[in-house]
Amino acid sequence: MSTPRSVVLERLAYTVTAPVLAAAPNLFPDSPVNTVVQVAGVAGVGAWVLAARPQTTGAGRKILRWSPLVFAAAVDIAARHTIGWGPWCLDGILAAGWAATGLLVMPFSRHTRRSHRPALAAPAPAPQLQPALAPTPEPPAVQLDNGADALTRQVRRLWENRGMPGKTIVVTVDPHEGMPNDLTLLLRASEAGRPITGLTDEAVAAAFAVDVSDVRIEDVVRQYGRESGPGWKTVHVTPDLNERRRATPTTREWWADRVASGPVPGSEFIKKVRDHGRKVTHYIAQVPDEMGEPRINLHTLASALKTKYDEGRLFITVDGNQILVSLWDSSPLAQVFPATRELLTPDKDGRWVTGYLGNGQPARNRVYTDRGAAHGLFVAPSGGGKTQLMALHVAADALFGAVVMLATEAPDEKTAALGEHTARYGVGALYMIRLLRVLVALMEIRGEMLWDDGQVHEWAPARPGCPYRMLSAYLDEFLSAARNGDYGPEIMDLAELVSVKGRKYGVGLKVAGQSVYVQDGFTQLLCENLRENCIPVVLKVAPKKITDMFRALGIPAEYIPDPLPRSFSAAEAGRIERVMRGEPEPASDSNTGGAGWIVEGKEPSVLRTLFMDFKDGIDGFFPDTVATLTDYEIRELEARDLWFDWTEPPRPGEFGPEPDDEDSDGDWDDTPRKSGRKKTAARRDTVTSPRQALEAIRNLSSV
Repeated sequence: MSTPRSVVLERLAYTVTAPVLAAAPNLFPDSPVNTVVQVAGVAGVGAWVLAARPQTTGAGRKILRWSPLVFAAAVDIAARHTIGWGPWCLDGILAAGWAATGLLVMPFSRHTRRSHRPALAAPAPAPQLQPALAPTPEPPAVQLDNGADALTRQVRRLWENRGMPGKTIVVTVDPHEGMPNDLTLLLRASEAGRPITGLTDEAVAAAFAVDVSDVRIEDVVRQYGRESGPGWKTVHVTPDLNERRRATPTTREWWADRVASGPVPGSEFIKKVRDHGRKVTHYIAQVPDEMGEPRINLHTLASALKTKYDEGRLFITVDGNQILVSLWDSSPLAQVFPATRELLTPDKDGRWVTGYLGNGQPARNRVYTDRGAAHGLFVAPSGGGKTQLMALHVAADALFGAVVMLATEAPDEKTAALGEHTARYGVGALYMIRLLRVLVALMEIRGEMLWDDGQVHEWAPARPGCPYRMLSAYLDEFLSAARNGDYGPEIMDLAELVSVKGRKYGVGLKVAGQSVYVQDGFTQLLCENLRENCIPVVLKVAPKKITDMFRALGIPAEYIPDPLPRSFSAAEAGRIERVMRGEPEPASDSNTGGAGWIVEGKEPSVLRTLFMDFKDGIDGFFPDTVATLTDYEIRELEARDLWFDWTEPPRPGEFGPEPDDEDSDGDWDDTPRKSGRKKTAARRDTVTSPRQALEAIRNLSSV
């Protein structure tokens, strides 16, 4: 082995430098060589200090490496301070000792150097060709044998005979109580430290000869003292459970299989409640918070509950992420809810029961709001229950103590009966315009009336000292009157004015009609004002009009309801037999009158209004005395020539200046005057009181 070049050079440096260290201080005391040697010694001391730090590695080797410089400086200083070459030639002895010491410590200071040249190695022998060896077969994975019971050993043998699906080993087997063929297996990878990647439901089902739907593979739940992770799996094989679940599922299982997987995706069943008294079954469920608002398919949900969506038996209530599914034995909308005086009497907040929602809750309306007197909007086709609904509101206002006035465009028996319990009742567009003029004048009059504290205030039911009563004015068949050629434009203008300002003076405007469309004459301003200050009720709208009707009421598209069925009664069974025998179908029970929607919030709710039986009399629903305006209000109206018999023909100058005699051609029947008087109007105005209207109707019905 040859000596590295760096070692040879270092040895030569020690040998050559030793005489210089001894001679330089004695022969040339002021030589720069002495200065260089001493500076090198100082550098060596500094290197010692750095090497001695705690965080420095290899401190001993570094100190040995720098020691020749320090000792060389020491020899130089000693030689300069001795006389001559010193006693017994001490300077030469020190220099020779320095060289010997350097040669001695050199191996210890170089043994861990990173950049030293390695020794030359002997040449490697040429590779020899070896005969090919037969591959060693991989030893088969051995199943665990830890004193398991007979069932576990049997399953392990079966698992091994089936080829160990997914290269897994059966660790434990847990049977299910009462299910002889159901098992839960704990598996791990046959190779330690390897994940289980090839295990599938099909492979496990084939191993146990069961259906794929009877197998469920899960990750191992992490537990203290037991391994988990991708190298472990839990397998449930449950053919008996699934067979029982298909035949007689529990409510929770039925919900998971039939509802959570389709009609209400992701929902979790909470509980089922049966109300035997009301004959309704409630299902309560919820969806995870991260799913947001539940998504519900009503038609598929009705199918899962074995009903039809249009039977009116199924109702959904959503509250955040919770869902209430109410399934009635028979549609609550097909029931009749008799009106009572207790239900119609407003409470301390001005609310009263106008009917019942599809989920069985009371549907409430109000006689006033926090902004003043409440308006009203009733929309229904002919025969939809509009007069019944209006009667409920009239009774509630009367029981609250309000002054009620009623004007209708055309007389009928029910409105005439209601008129007996109002302060004023009349028929025709002329009567309606006079009523609206009085409402506008009352707003001016009430705006100047002083309260008990001597101040003028906006009307509020809870504020004491009010000098007047709340006033509710009902306008039946409003659009028909608004289309009147003589009075229609002013009727609409006055109605808009009352809808804007009336609430502040305790004046509520209740409008009833068959439409709220702008194209039918209902202005957007009037519709918006009524909508903002009332709880509209819409009854029995034709299917093709529902979208436009609720859009006109400001309902967002996602909350527009589906049409109501033509009948809430279930179809009679045996239709095939009737067809085979050639028998006619039974008559459809048209029992949807009074059914519709109440719009209190952003979403309409289905309701059935209370029923007030006019045939048995309605006196019991009203107070004994009819509230009227105060004497001061009547005097002010008389001073304005507005308080008189509104059924009489138009007064001279009431609707503008009278035409000159020469402008009239004498044809009274064919050419109406500017005042709006017509021959037909005079005939309609012959009814001067509610009792006369009832008598006229009875006479007509007896013809």
